[in-house]
Formats: sequence, C-alpha cells, structure tokens
Amino acid sequence: MLRLAPDYGLHPDLILAIFQTESNFDPKARSHKNAPGLMQLIPSTAARSGVRDRSDPLQNLHGGMAYLRWLLSFFDGDLPLSLTGYNAGEPAVEKYPGMPSCRETQQYVKKVLKAYGKDTHPPLKPVVEPSSVLAAGERDQ
Repeated sequence: MLRLAPDYGLHPDLILAIFQTESNFDPKARSHKNAPGLMQLIPSTAARSGVRDRSDPLQNLHGGMAYLRWLLSFFDGDLPLSLTGYNAGEPAVEKYPGMPSCRETQQYVKKVLKAYGKDTHPPLKPVVEPSSVLAAGERDQ
C-alpha cells in the first residue's frame, strides 16, 4: 500500500502517520462522521478524488493520497495547514486563517505530526494555485 505514496509525491511515513491517526491501521474503521477506511474519506472528498467505493481499501488510499497531495500544493507545502485541511476541510483553514479553534482538529494535527516525527514535508511540484490565505499571511509580515 505504501508503495503508492511516492506516486503522489508523498512521504510514506506521513501516510503511515495518517493511517495511525485516522483509522489505527484498520481498513474497516469508520469515523464518528461515518467516513470509512484507512484514510477516512467523507463523501465529498471521495467524489472530488474520483472514488466510487470509499470502503474499497485501494480506492480509499488513492482518494486520500490525492486529496493530501492537493492540500500540500494548495497550502504551498505547509504541512500543519495541509493536515488541518485534511481533517476540517480547506474552507475551514481559509475561514479561520490557519488552525480552526476546534479542539478535535488541533489534536488531530498534533497526533499526525508526532507520529510522522517531522513538521515539514519534502517539497512538491504544485498542482494547484496556492491558497489566498498564504498570500495574505505573507503581506502581513
């Protein structure tokens, strides 16, 4: 399964950290929001990633990795913002410029980063224009 991570430009250890945090490595896990699988895909994330069966482990992996790859590009490689987007959706990151005050999301990001052992991800080639939140943050500095 982790052999797929490099196809998306993702570090396999980051995917393992997400598996651990999202589903505790159980492909049959379901979140409290009824998101199934290792990557815990909600219907809208699955649809935008072309996933037809969220319970299918391979489709779940492809969908989750495609979304994470998109987020890393959208947030210009900022791993904490990308993980926040993965957990709460990128609109939440843009609405609250950065980390929403939601304790669940804050804990999620901390857990993934701790399991990953790093707070950055190797640079990736962009696949989307970066978020306007990043440009606004750079103007404020």
